[in-house]
Amino acid sequence: MMEAVLARPAKWLLPLLGLILVTGGLLLLGWIGYSAWKPGPPPYRYQLVEEGGADKFAKLGLESWPDLKIGKYEVRVDGVDQPVAVAHVARRGDAVPVMLGWENRSDEPVAFLDGSPSEVATLAKAVAKHAPKEAVMLAWWDTSRQLRLLSGRETIFASHLGEPFIAPAAWRARSGQIGKYENEFWKASANAEEQRKLQRFADALTGEAEAGVAVLRELAGGREAYVAVQVSDLYRLGLMRPERLGVAYKDFPVKGDMHGPIGFVKRWMRDHNYTAYALHELADGRVRVYFLADAKSGKTLLAQMLPLTTSRPAELQALQLVFRHGGYWVYKIPSALPSGG
Repeated sequence: MMEAVLARPAKWLLPLLGLILVTGGLLLLGWIGYSAWKPGPPPYRYQLVEEGGADKFAKLGLESWPDLKIGKYEVRVDGVDQPVAVAHVARRGDAVPVMLGWENRSDEPVAFLDGSPSEVATLAKAVAKHAPKEAVMLAWWDTSRQLRLLSGRETIFASHLGEPFIAPAAWRARSGQIGKYENEFWKASANAEEQRKLQRFADALTGEAEAGVAVLRELAGGREAYVAVQVSDLYRLGLMRPERLGVAYKDFPVKGDMHGPIGFVKRWMRDHNYTAYALHELADGRVRVYFLADAKSGKTLLAQMLPLTTSRPAELQALQLVFRHGGYWVYKIPSALPSGG
């Protein structure tokens, strides 16, 4: 069983470090150590292992999109027998590829966070149902690209933006090679305006509710708008705004119902002085638990939008909840805050 922990740093280190990843596992230590010292190209590569239509990948739940060309890729590191991650990538015609599913198989995340294509498909169907065709969707850039591909709705992000940088600590010195390789694979081009909007989006989600929703309305540009978030956005925003959002995570095995793991989760939270947690079930018999490092983090808009133990998303006054499934929560952005909200 593989475990990953994003450890909580001391409070005085939060503005500088935010998140410290503590790893375990002989496999991880081996391939990180090897690739960290090996000079030259990026430490990993995408290797296509299977390709076809939605009918060939029936387990992904993409049968509603028979026009998609889907590829299964393994993320390979030289000298390591097993892939460190597996990705499912889709495209329509000659358009750029879009990541629809990602499964990390190492103790530290590589490039993306774990995501299920079937959950993305359910989300896209809900967006197509609840959001009018003229509406605009706000979501993290990778979720936005998925929604644009599957729901046909306009999103404020259409490009592969590559932020935050997600890689094992030993690879940080090779961020330039990794970033170039990622941009080449996803056929990304520099988009300064979308990068600016991403920073504003990060500010909105890590601000307090009223101020954050005001920024979301600004980004929507006066159009009817919806915002979709997922539990793993806590990790992304913790990396980008550590001074506002202190986050930790740990994977727990699940055997039978959740009552057993919940006891371990609560004990882990007490032992590390965390203030709240949210669960996200992964596909391989694990549950990933995201913890908040302090009470201040729980006051952010994102924390209030997600099912943390200290939040009540269904009662959030600043936004209107319209859909939830798996790790995803979708809200309608009001044209103005409710009176007294």
